[in-house]
Amino acid sequence: MFFVLSKVLWFLTAPSNLLLLLVLAGAGLGLRWQRLGLGLCAAGAFVLLVGGISPLAGLLFAPLENRFPRFRDDGTPVAGIVVLGGGVETGLSAARGQLVLNDAGERMVALGDLARRYPQATLVFAGGSGRLTGDGAVSEAAVLRRHAASLGVAPERITYEDRSRNTRENAAFSAALVKPKPGERWLLVTSAWHMPRAIGCFRQAGFTVTAYPVDYRTAPRLLAFHATVGDGLFDFDIASREWLGLVAYRASGYTETVFPGP
Repeated sequence: MFFVLSKVLWFLTAPSNLLLLLVLAGAGLGLRWQRLGLGLCAAGAFVLLVGGISPLAGLLFAPLENRFPRFRDDGTPVAGIVVLGGGVETGLSAARGQLVLNDAGERMVALGDLARRYPQATLVFAGGSGRLTGDGAVSEAAVLRRHAASLGVAPERITYEDRSRNTRENAAFSAALVKPKPGERWLLVTSAWHMPRAIGCFRQAGFTVTAYPVDYRTAPRLLAFHATVGDGLFDFDIASREWLGLVAYRASGYTETVFPGP
């Protein structure tokens, strides 16, 4: 139920969707109440412009991305590496017969890189299907199994977790699959802005992991304007969804705190 509600509610509350609905509502109301309609249209258009061009998305991303530091190898042996899904376009990959990555594709680049750097480590890829309807859905794990060689990794070296639909299930199913031993170092690879929620879920699942953040959207000390409104709104939606996800996961008991940290 949580999975279905999260998908439906997000569609209804995504900032870009809400602002567009506000503009459309203003246009409709303007047919009868001109001043009210124009006011709503102007307010929606203004916020769309601010969210799309200004550094607002960066302001939302920065606390998320700076919550966990970059991983630095201190010589402690790495027993395993868990890479979370979210970087593979399953439909396009299946249709085109090759690995097609999206804007979070750095997760997959890190998988190939870490596999070479730690040849003895166990590799786990956690990625099912995020579609509301499971019929005929292709999991990210299934796509990776077919195309892992394109990342320089032997497909049989990876342990595939293909049932998870969200971050909580990533953590719970991965923990049940590999049964990590106390004292082992496991690296968790996901987008830097997603790391706090992911770490919180793994802690709740009893799986101790070390953050390996990738896919940064902001520079450490620079908040940049966006070149296009589309790019800005895309980032604004992602950052807003992550903050809402942190609150929802804490309210549902999937994490112990709203903003998990090191």
